[in-house]
Amino acid sequence: MTAPRLETSRRAVAHQREWFAEMKDQVASGETFALVSADAPQEILRAMDVPYVVNQWWASLVGAKRLADRSLDRLRAAGYPDDSRQYDSIPLGSMDLPADLAPWGGLPRPDLVIAETSGDGGRKVFDLWAEHDDTEFFAFERTAALHAPDRWWELVPHRWEEAFGADRIDLMVAECEDLIDVLERRTGRTFDPARLVEVMNPVNQQAEWNRRSRDLLAQARPMPVSVHETINSVMLPQWHRGTQWAVDAAREFYEELEVGVDAGRAVCPDERIRLMWVGRGLWFDLDLYRRFERDHGAVFVWSMYLAIAADGYPRYGDDPLRALAGRFCGFTDQLYMPGWAEQWYVKEAQTHGVDGVVHLVAEDRPGSHFTTEALERAGIPVLEIHASNADSRSAAAAGLGDRIDEFIVDRLGG
Repeated sequence: MTAPRLETSRRAVAHQREWFAEMKDQVASGETFALVSADAPQEILRAMDVPYVVNQWWASLVGAKRLADRSLDRLRAAGYPDDSRQYDSIPLGSMDLPADLAPWGGLPRPDLVIAETSGDGGRKVFDLWAEHDDTEFFAFERTAALHAPDRWWELVPHRWEEAFGADRIDLMVAECEDLIDVLERRTGRTFDPARLVEVMNPVNQQAEWNRRSRDLLAQARPMPVSVHETINSVMLPQWHRGTQWAVDAAREFYEELEVGVDAGRAVCPDERIRLMWVGRGLWFDLDLYRRFERDHGAVFVWSMYLAIAADGYPRYGDDPLRALAGRFCGFTDQLYMPGWAEQWYVKEAQTHGVDGVVHLVAEDRPGSHFTTEALERAGIPVLEIHASNADSRSAAAAGLGDRIDEFIVDRLGG
């Protein structure tokens, strides 16, 4: 039985459109509006009822609408690089798109931009937002791990202090308190720790449902849903963490997957090769994930989005601000840092029964070769491609589609 499109994916996209329109109305009426990076603690904004958009989500939407090149053109015309940190900088370039061309009428001018500073290039991208008179930039420091615990995904839900270290968490708690001061000044509202508890509890519930979904798909043979569909069904609710809608969406996603598995649905009825996509989503060409099914029976069964939603977000504890710091102070470690990332990717590859891995390496992730080496040592062939997930020019120069096709034939016997 061939898999239809997921209803949870359709509903998530529809909800995102409705929410975005409502958010723009709020901003037009004078609400403080924030643009926040995915690796910064959005839960504080949720607890203070501050509307926000996640920078990476907006970049992905611009890319999906085939407007990334135009946004990068705007940066180049202003004298800035258009071939570096594209995933971070596309939203900035998109501000100059005409409203009738920009996705969903365009992004409002943010009053506040919040991001972790990862390298000189990343810091400069967000500094540019603050050159506008109406925008303030709040920066979180990027800290480094002193050690990498084995099987961190088992440790971090409850023993996050042990996993990341008190010093790193202390710093992020202090920075969260500084951010709260900024938000109180800008909004006139008072932060309520009890309200943050009300936000943190649903986030953990959402992560628990995502873990059930990830584990269900890991065991499913054949794959009942495309990776493209899982990305929409998981990531759009992720940007609404702390709401009942997000919890319900995660639960409904699991329930729809369970029905599909029980019914024997298959993305590719002739599934012969199972592939894993390591790296950020290819937003300008999500159809690529299904391009190799007809000729090779090759199905992408894994992306990091559902997996990190399952393993990377749950944090339990009596102090909500400290637990929140425990969620984000080492978020990048889990996905990219040597000692942390590679053992997780190997675990995920083995539990999902993948035959090969396509590893898209971005310029700002120089330690990625450790992941490639660990997967190869585990007996899992890897195709490593250096390109930007948000810039179609970069992927074209890397010959992405042709190289995947060759990899399936030459190394996987497809």
